[in-house]
Amino acid sequence: MTLQFLEMPDKDGYFGEYGGQVIPDHLKVIMDEISDAYENVRQTEPFQNELDELLTHYVGRPSPIYHAKKLSARQGGARIFLKREDLNHTGAHKINHCLGQALLAKHMGKTKVLAETGAGQHGVALASACALVGMPCEIHMGIVDMEKERPNVTKMKILGANLVPVSRGTQTLKDAVDSAFDEYMKDPKNFFYAIGSAVGPHPFPKMVRDFQMIVGKEAKEQFLALEGRLPDIVIACIGGGSNSIGLFTEFLHDEPVRLVGVEPSGKGLVTGQHAATMTLGSKGVIHGYRSYVLQDENNVPLPVYSIASGLDYPGSGPQHGYLKDIGRVQYETISDEECLDAFLVLSRIEGIIPALESAHAIAYAMKIAPELGAEQNILVNLSGRGDKDADFVARYLSL
Repeated sequence: MTLQFLEMPDKDGYFGEYGGQVIPDHLKVIMDEISDAYENVRQTEPFQNELDELLTHYVGRPSPIYHAKKLSARQGGARIFLKREDLNHTGAHKINHCLGQALLAKHMGKTKVLAETGAGQHGVALASACALVGMPCEIHMGIVDMEKERPNVTKMKILGANLVPVSRGTQTLKDAVDSAFDEYMKDPKNFFYAIGSAVGPHPFPKMVRDFQMIVGKEAKEQFLALEGRLPDIVIACIGGGSNSIGLFTEFLHDEPVRLVGVEPSGKGLVTGQHAATMTLGSKGVIHGYRSYVLQDENNVPLPVYSIASGLDYPGSGPQHGYLKDIGRVQYETISDEECLDAFLVLSRIEGIIPALESAHAIAYAMKIAPELGAEQNILVNLSGRGDKDADFVARYLSL
């Protein structure tokens, strides 16, 4: 891996000009304690052994790569492969970093784990991890998302999490983050905020990336074993950016491999009802770190929208900001309509119901495959399954 990627973030948590700790001094002390604890424990044999055992026997890793032959034939052109993170225990990639953070919280002697959730996948994964390690868990979720993602709401309650409905603002993911952070600030010494994506103040973007890197490591080995070469294009959806940075990191130094992050254009980029942070955002600060942000002229984050609750966030992970600026990752958009079409096509052609978040990445692969030659291969991170979205989509489309 080239030096510029290997050594990031720097000691202050920056990926180039993005990241850091834009937080009060008293909270910086807490973040530095978490960073020190993480660096001290992550390379120890007991921690690694426990995490590896859980990833294998609890999560079910490695997740397979699947050649979507019928989808590829339907689209024509390039062959489409799926990294099946939807087959993980709890149904998405989120369990990878939730286990790591829950184990770290337990190691640090924290008394409660807090988190936000949008689509509910992070909430379910964290509730599962906390149940496993015996940690109290509190999840904050916007009431709009609670209505859309009822199956995950039920799962979190069954798993024993204290679910806090959030009615402020747009009642979606950004507001859930604000609410969970307010609770965290009541006792940051004893509470642990398990951030749900590669966002937030240092060390969270680094930690989440590190725990998610297993996706790309597996995918690279598996694809080489299947095809004898690397994929030509690697695609993942991006909101905060955990599933995408987890897949992309292993391929960053493989310059011939084109990396594409797909974000939601929602109801259209000109309508304002989107969450296309990397496409239309500007440099700013959100939730304690610097990155690209959808914000107004006063640098206040804007309300955002996506049919996929997990992408409904006005910021992006700081490493994505850096990768955008150096041109290593290309960021594209997919609309609600295109997302829903991909959701139904994959379900009816391959018998795989994707999460609406993941359907954005599938939709982009479907769009570009016909433009490419049959000798080219596309690898898509199918980051989650669509059980949580099935009822909502059925109502939305009157199925």
